[in-house]
Amino acid sequence: MTPARERYTHGHHDSVLRTHAWRTVENSAAYLVPELTPGLTVLDVGSGPGTITIDLAERVAPGRVVGVDTSADVTRKAADLAAERSVSNVNFVVGDAYALDFEDASFDIVHVHQVLHHLADPVAALTEFRRVCKPGGVVAVREVDYAGTIWYPELPGLAEWMALYQRVHRSNGGEPDAGRRLKAWAQAAGFTEVESSASIWCFSAEDERRWWGEAWAERAVASGFADTALGSSLASTSDLERIRDAWLTWVSSPEGWLSMPHGEVLCRV
Repeated sequence: MTPARERYTHGHHDSVLRTHAWRTVENSAAYLVPELTPGLTVLDVGSGPGTITIDLAERVAPGRVVGVDTSADVTRKAADLAAERSVSNVNFVVGDAYALDFEDASFDIVHVHQVLHHLADPVAALTEFRRVCKPGGVVAVREVDYAGTIWYPELPGLAEWMALYQRVHRSNGGEPDAGRRLKAWAQAAGFTEVESSASIWCFSAEDERRWWGEAWAERAVASGFADTALGSSLASTSDLERIRDAWLTWVSSPEGWLSMPHGEVLCRV
């Protein structure tokens, strides 16, 4: 069962899904590419809008790929995208990361992107991922480390955003600085062969700043993040508006630059 105090911080507001739909194997799972060969079976836990999942399906075809997400609406949209792209070796189902509806040793690869940092018990989830992975297979996980985020100009409003984000995320039962903890979590879940790496997202060009910064400006006042901040009295409406304005200032700054680091692990079964 999902821990009672756990709640998805971002929610499924359009400003959130727009950023999630940008994700591909190339920009969010490059560390896994050497493991992807035709014919493999892959489970993508937390598949969201399905862009990474569908990329995985194209790379391992004719192998079978299954995307699992908690939201029925999101899985339907992902299935529609697969149909639009004429990718037939993938399907999407609703499921629980702690209790996957698959038999032991069902998949060659279990892929997880930006899921564990939202979970109250990431070690339990990793143990479940290990259960459904075949001997000789790999559980591949990439997670953000919010505290490692760097931006310029050093706007006070973005420092306020980071401090508030840490409080909101932890109030929802997650760990926003998961990237640095992945290796330890994997070992605690019983993996004995863990390969660790790191990579970053970087947003600097004008179109990148506009896309990322405007999305976060909207998320600051309209997404699940905003709902929790207000509902838990962690911030006021004026606080959120100040953070929104800081994001828009960053977008308009020609010298604007932001990097967001991610930890990665390949856990051999």
